[in-house]
Amino acid sequence: MSYIRLNKHYIHLPYLFLGIAEAILLGLSFWAANQLIAAADPTRELEFSALGLVVFAVLLSCCTLSMGVYTALVREGFSSMVLRTLVSFFLLGSLGLYILSALLGGLIPQAQIFWGVLISTATLIVIRLIFVKVVDADQLKRRVIIYGAGARAQKLLEDLEPEMNALGVKIIGCVPSANEEVCVAPGLVVAEPADWLAYVNSTQISEIVIAPDERRRSGGNTFPLSQFLDCKLAGVPSSDALSFCERELGKIDITLLQPSWMLFSDGFKYSKRRSIAKRIFDLTLASLFVLVLWPFMLLTAIAVRLESPGPVLYYQTRVGLNGKPFRIYKFRSMRQDAEKNGAVWAKKNDARVTRVGAFIRNTRLDELPQLYNVLVGEMSFVGPRPERPEFVVDLAKQIPFYETRHKVKPGLMGWAQLKYPYGASVEDAKNKLQYDLYYTKNHSFLMDMLIMIQTVEIVLLGKGVH
Repeated sequence: MSYIRLNKHYIHLPYLFLGIAEAILLGLSFWAANQLIAAADPTRELEFSALGLVVFAVLLSCCTLSMGVYTALVREGFSSMVLRTLVSFFLLGSLGLYILSALLGGLIPQAQIFWGVLISTATLIVIRLIFVKVVDADQLKRRVIIYGAGARAQKLLEDLEPEMNALGVKIIGCVPSANEEVCVAPGLVVAEPADWLAYVNSTQISEIVIAPDERRRSGGNTFPLSQFLDCKLAGVPSSDALSFCERELGKIDITLLQPSWMLFSDGFKYSKRRSIAKRIFDLTLASLFVLVLWPFMLLTAIAVRLESPGPVLYYQTRVGLNGKPFRIYKFRSMRQDAEKNGAVWAKKNDARVTRVGAFIRNTRLDELPQLYNVLVGEMSFVGPRPERPEFVVDLAKQIPFYETRHKVKPGLMGWAQLKYPYGASVEDAKNKLQYDLYYTKNHSFLMDMLIMIQTVEIVLLGKGVH
């Protein structure tokens, strides 16, 4: 098994093991910094704090996750990983440690923070470089074979292709079922083995994905259920294409989705206890953000007012929980007459956006008034981004299961915003819906925390801004 499920959210074990190993190295780096300071000045009293070590390791691990360091290593290369590591440690990590230390009564002395961050950065970069040079990543990939070579199999391959390196999956081939029109590349087609168990053992297959266009066969041939059960009993599991896509890509493919699957799956569950806990968390965090960020909100309001005439705040009607409309508030980032011709999708380099508007959009300052929506309970910190009713009516007609995203409270940040770039078309809305459905099915406190941590990268790098 290459993944583990925590609170209904799938986490790939290689990333989990890497995170744990690096957290241990961070703790050792903190200890080394303490020893270095003590050796440099033996007369100096410097008490080693186990709590400080834990805080140091956990905070820097969160910073690593927030900047997408692990995925950058496999997607963008070593230089990108180094740059993200520097930003996560020297900017986010150092700032966070100084603030936490001040709040906790000087838990970690400044000297320990400085040397700890310096040693951690050098250590982890060297370790990652050694890992890249020594370990053959291709040998660590799971070997997967797809039963099916038609349209479903081809759609699955297209979905997997952009994420293949990060997922650690290697598709060995596709086995056509009888009378199925082959749609995949000829080089991927594999003749159906007479003995599936012998085949998976000889080719070291880790998993069989069932994705034929039609499971029933004509001419007396049947679906090889018995052979797949033999493989499962031998430790080689089978999974359907929809569940495989959900687990590996963090989305639910609506082209494969059936209403019965939604009804009988282990997700789409809600509890009153979770709702109350999430509401308390939202109230606490929103209140804290208002107390900390009100100076930035004031400066933003002044800048918007000085640049262009019109109200500082702008509101739109959006669709909320269970389809109930509400008003969402933003700092105005466009000209006052931006929608004189009605509601339209925002575009890249939109001419309606002002200079101040472009800045506050890139930094997400325009969305700070939505803290009010969180405080009054219309939104949550994490959830699908609310859409305008004009668009929802149209999208619900064109995209199946679209209104399912309204079964959870909309949020300031969401899973779809992390996994998919800014969308301004029906096709983009369809792709984003697949991630919103994954969140609707599997949302938990752990997943909310992961989304909030990873959103830091979106804000700092200005991703998905139009």
